[in-house]
Amino acid sequence: MGSQSGIRPLVAGNWKMNGLAASLGEAGRVRERLEEGDFAAGVDVMICPPATLLGALAREAQGSRLMVGAQDCHQAASGAHTGDIAAEMLRDAGAVAVIVGHSERRADHGERSGDVQAKAGAAHRAGLMAIVCIGETAGERQAGLTLAVVARQLEASLPERAVAADTVVAYEPVWAIGTGLTPTAADVAEVHRHVRAALVTRYSKEGSRMRILYGGSVKPDNARELMRVAEVNGALVGGASLKAADFLAIVAACAP
Repeated sequence: MGSQSGIRPLVAGNWKMNGLAASLGEAGRVRERLEEGDFAAGVDVMICPPATLLGALAREAQGSRLMVGAQDCHQAASGAHTGDIAAEMLRDAGAVAVIVGHSERRADHGERSGDVQAKAGAAHRAGLMAIVCIGETAGERQAGLTLAVVARQLEASLPERAVAADTVVAYEPVWAIGTGLTPTAADVAEVHRHVRAALVTRYSKEGSRMRILYGGSVKPDNARELMRVAEVNGALVGGASLKAADFLAIVAACAP
């Protein structure tokens, strides 16, 4: 995990298409707990709410340890793109990061790795950290293609000038998202080692310092085991991030 490698862990909660104004209370509880003494002092913590709550959450989190991210952006800085949101707009609303290339975007909206690379570049242009998602489907895993798929997505989804400060990779096996299924620790270790080697080959020292998050049915009861796997530098958390108690338990599990 982060403490083993000298890389500071990150736990990012992806609320997906969940949350109304009342849900900000859960985020407020996370913020309050982070302000108490030394709670998980070595861990960076982020919540990525739907765009409707981004500005309000950013105001709520201002001056605290809780960072706020977004779930997607358009690759252009502005223009005739009804319903889309530019990375610069996210930054203006208070975001410090944006998730790009989540498997639900790739599947539901037909996004390809080239699109993801353009969005990651847009995030960097706007001064945001890009959290770039990669991962294989059940069919690809059963066919023994996991490492090949992950390597291909990684190569095509990351911008050429990525550095550790502005780029995070999140490995999310598609078949584990929201299913309750989780790869074994050995499965996770194999993929994360492969990702790390690819990052070092491409980005040299910066690649050795980039955070690689694990995502895919991370819950309080499996977080500690997953976070102790070599080259796992934190978690991208879905459903469990909607409840402060569950999310905070995962944050605690990530503490060095």
